[in-house]
Amino acid sequence: MHEFQRGSSDVDWCEANYDITSFIAEFFNTISNALFIVGPPLLIYLFRHYARLVTWEVNIVWGLLVIVGLGSAYFHATLSLVGQLLDEIAILWVLMAALGMWFPKRLLPLVFQHSRRNFKVALMCFTALSSGLACVMPEVNAFVLMLFGIPATMLLCTELWRTQCRRVRSLGIRCGVLWLLAVTCWINDRVFCDVWSSLHFPYLHCAWHILIFIASYTACVLFAYFDVVEEIPEQMPVLKYWPKNHWDFWGVPYITLLKPVTKIKHSSI
Repeated sequence: MHEFQRGSSDVDWCEANYDITSFIAEFFNTISNALFIVGPPLLIYLFRHYARLVTWEVNIVWGLLVIVGLGSAYFHATLSLVGQLLDEIAILWVLMAALGMWFPKRLLPLVFQHSRRNFKVALMCFTALSSGLACVMPEVNAFVLMLFGIPATMLLCTELWRTQCRRVRSLGIRCGVLWLLAVTCWINDRVFCDVWSSLHFPYLHCAWHILIFIASYTACVLFAYFDVVEEIPEQMPVLKYWPKNHWDFWGVPYITLLKPVTKIKHSSI
């Protein structure tokens, strides 16, 4: 099928094709997805108590991040249309899974105030429909996905304004800075490729992969924290860092519970 053929996608990033090896179209754009594959297993381990005591669905998000990495690696290795769609649709499902799990209950439409499950079903239907539309007009998918970053950033700012924890605010600011840097890299690689090629540095999309993974999982950590604080504050969620808790800048953030109670958060809504 034509969609599986190498180069069948209309999207071609700035990195020179088959410059390193004849088997991989964009070598550095491909291998830079490694964080999406090796990072989630660690996050599953760090969030094991959260998954058991709050909601196991957090592991769906981590699993979908792996699929994003695999889809993106396949796309950049082949520049095929199927690879592009796998990459973009997987990103859409990650966004919708996180939205369904962590969107603040107080901000839900009235029709979903007493049933988060119905909210998730509605989101799933929307995501399935959007996935179909993504196959019809793949040339606009990346720009539509970028637009989701605007309300996500606004929601993050709203929740950060409500929190009293300085450590959480600091992580939130860092998340926002990383997001802006990631988007800047994406736009420069897409729009100003000639400039960066003339500077012999056509690797900004590679930097996008690294920055957006860190920003994405950091946002998930923050929204997981906000969710527990609002819904089950008696669990006393605390932001910590692995492997050493004082490594605020270099460590991997995660959420732990000071007073764990055997209770699944979403079982009653």
